[in-house]
Order: sequence, then structure tokens, then C-alpha cells
Amino acid sequence: MTIRVVVVDDQALVRGGFAMVLGQQDDIEVVAEAGTGLEAIEVARTHRPDVILMDIRMPELDGLEATARIIEEADWPVRVLILTTFEPDAYVYRALRAGASGFILKDIPPEELPVAVRTVSSGGALLAPTITSRLIGQFAQRLAVDTVSSSQLELLTDREREVLLAVAQGASNTEISAELFIGSATVKSHVSSLLSKLGLRDRTQLVVFAYESGLVEAGRRNPA
Repeated sequence: MTIRVVVVDDQALVRGGFAMVLGQQDDIEVVAEAGTGLEAIEVARTHRPDVILMDIRMPELDGLEATARIIEEADWPVRVLILTTFEPDAYVYRALRAGASGFILKDIPPEELPVAVRTVSSGGALLAPTITSRLIGQFAQRLAVDTVSSSQLELLTDREREVLLAVAQGASNTEISAELFIGSATVKSHVSSLLSKLGLRDRTQLVVFAYESGLVEAGRRNPA
């Protein structure tokens, strides 16, 4: 099944480079490009892509607001992958909170870009979930625990909380299976249940929720 991708960046050379790399893949099709946040919203509506590569700093409308609007309006399962030129910062964290499924640096090795797109398209973990956990932990320290998110923890079973904690700490399904002595299929079932109960989109959003609900203490790795 072909993954339909939109590339959004205000620099034409950057857009063209990403589109060229992805266009060489048999299972990925770049259906459109955009140079501003407003253009990104329009091409998303028109082409209904599976994945959007989204720059943050752009004229007219930045990638943060564009991401939030696209996620809010979309009636199809679109994933947004944030592009950044430097180490993860507060902008990237805000993008994750807005609904982005992950982030990559613009100098990502070409062979890793299609892997990132496929991973996000399938709703899987990020290329570096532990980095994402550290990022969210760093900026979540500045936030008070969200009372609504905290109350939602009561909806979860003890086992689901254990799985959520492991996901928030960057563990893969295989690692969770070994840590909790349960089968991989059972782990997948628990993750699906967590997403359904909490109304979340993917594992990245589970990590954000774990910090904002207070299940994971910001800046500190909780014991399993």
C-alpha cells in the first residue's frame, strides 16, 4: 500500500531534496509540496495525505498552528512529522502537544528518511523514542499536572498503567513484553486499549499524556 506524503518547508531546495529521496521508494509517493503553513492546510485538504513532513518556522503561518489545524480538521488518519534544523526544543514539544507524531532533524541521513515516514505512517514509535521522552520530560517540568489527564488515569487497569509507563520511558513492544513477562500480542492489545480509552492517536501522544497526567515525573525516570 502506497504511503501518500506532503512535504512542507519554506525552502524550495529542502522540499525538493526530501521529495527526491522519498520519490525513489516504491511504497512512498510525494503527492504535493507547500512553502507556508497556509499552503500546507490547503494541500492537506486537497490530497488527504497519510504523512506530512512539516517545517516549524515558516511565513504566513508557522508549522505549529498548521499542525494543530490539520489535526483538528482531518477526518482521515493523517500523521505529522516535524522537521527541525537543530536539537529538539520547546517548539518541537509544542508541536507534539498539538498532535504531531514525531520529529526528525533536517540533516537526517537519506536512508533513514523513508524509515521515519513508514514508522510514523504505521502509528509506531519514533526513530528515537528515548529522545522524545527526554524532550517531553524537560519541557513538562514547566507545566502543572493537568487535572483532566490525571483523572483519566482512573480509567486504566494496573497493567495498562504499567504498559503506559514503559511506553513513556521509550520501551518498544518487545522490551515491554520482556519486562512485564507478557506476550507481544498482549502488549499490542494493551497499547490499543490505552489509545482507545484515552482518545489518543499514537504512542507519541501516550508519552505526552503520561507526563501531563503526572504518571511520569518530569526530569526523572520512574521505577518500573
